[in-house]
Amino acid sequence: MQKIILDQALTPSGWQSDLGVDIENGVIVGIVADAKPQDRERITGITLAGLPNLHSHTFQRAMAGLAETRGPSADSFWTWREVMYHFLGNLTPEDIEAIAAYAFMEMLEGGFTSVAEFHYLHHDIGGAPYADLAEASRRIAAAAEATGINLTLLPVFYAQGGFGAQPPTPGQARFINDPDRFARLVEGARDAISGLPVARLGIAPHSLRAVTPESLRAVVTLAGDGPIHMHVAEQVKEVEECLAWSGKRPVAWLMDEMEVDARWCLIHATHLDDGEVAAIAQSRAVAGLCPLTEASLGDGIFRGQDFIGHGGRYGVGTDSNIEITAFGELKQLEYAQRLGLRARNVMAGDEGRSTGRQLYEAACAGGAQALALPVGALMEGMRADFVVLDDSHPDLASVSGDRWLDLAIFAIGRSAIREVLVGGKRVVENGRHHERSATQARYMRTLKRLTA
Repeated sequence: MQKIILDQALTPSGWQSDLGVDIENGVIVGIVADAKPQDRERITGITLAGLPNLHSHTFQRAMAGLAETRGPSADSFWTWREVMYHFLGNLTPEDIEAIAAYAFMEMLEGGFTSVAEFHYLHHDIGGAPYADLAEASRRIAAAAEATGINLTLLPVFYAQGGFGAQPPTPGQARFINDPDRFARLVEGARDAISGLPVARLGIAPHSLRAVTPESLRAVVTLAGDGPIHMHVAEQVKEVEECLAWSGKRPVAWLMDEMEVDARWCLIHATHLDDGEVAAIAQSRAVAGLCPLTEASLGDGIFRGQDFIGHGGRYGVGTDSNIEITAFGELKQLEYAQRLGLRARNVMAGDEGRSTGRQLYEAACAGGAQALALPVGALMEGMRADFVVLDDSHPDLASVSGDRWLDLAIFAIGRSAIREVLVGGKRVVENGRHHERSATQARYMRTLKRLTA
């Protein structure tokens, strides 16, 4: 058994000093208040439960910055998507693994200790299936194992190019499956993650525009009790096309046609009417928010104040991985609300609450639910995943309690992070992943080839 003592730690009951934590097989099996230091390794600093990242497309990390030149017409999500399709056309399985490992490493350095990988790059460069349908899934699993991050793998089902059974475009060829082949792919993905210390399998119908009602119902059954993630209502155009196709808005259609419950994570959910805001909250589904990507793509602003007013659950993800930072996603979430509502401390909810702590704890709880993993809280039965802040940082050294989180999120950012432990094992020390040199070198070789 591993026995540690934490100088300062945020627990579900609040901040505690000299907290003893007993760890067995990577899981917290005991909590000791006011622990004595004998026979315990002391972890100095300010310890938080690691934040779950509920939405990532790791391959997009390598195209960061490649879509920042204005085109001949108004740029939008849809023009960005064409750049993305062009970029992924050259990715090999080796590239997928190298990019995923680099992104996972940055997540750990940036405060995320678990990730839900929304994985839709299934087939080869020409769109033909690999001999092993789960080849790309195995590459992602290998990257998770090499870096030490906890993984929820979400194979994506993508069947069509748009509402009303539009044929897929050439750029979508690497995504496409029918329900039968997708079922085989899911089983291959299950095998791919079977050797990881901590992993969960779910499924991800990509979006309402990418599936038919019949195929959606067929693939949802493959999830069992695992998580179900889906993009929804990210763009105004998507809402308009859904209305034209079905007579209903996307979230309204889902609520009427599917059993949306706590297994579901609705990614983005940006454009909602009042009824949809309430319906998501009442369903106990998680709203999967990706504030930096949503800002980058010009998606719009999630109705955060209204959603938390209904008791809605949310978490954050890095999506396109243009900048990988747990604190940065939370800051952007709050700042978007401030800009949209011309108000401050919007996501704190009640008077007197710390906005930083409220954001962090809500995103930990929502992220853990979305990943269906025992993570996101420093308590018995949970994984021993810790993010340790540097208490010698000039700003952090002058405050205590909730102010630590307020400063880390809104002022200092990822440079506040000194070390990260996953399952009780250090993977980041002095802000640097223990495999950074080799992982970075492999990533750089991949980028050089892709951008030559």
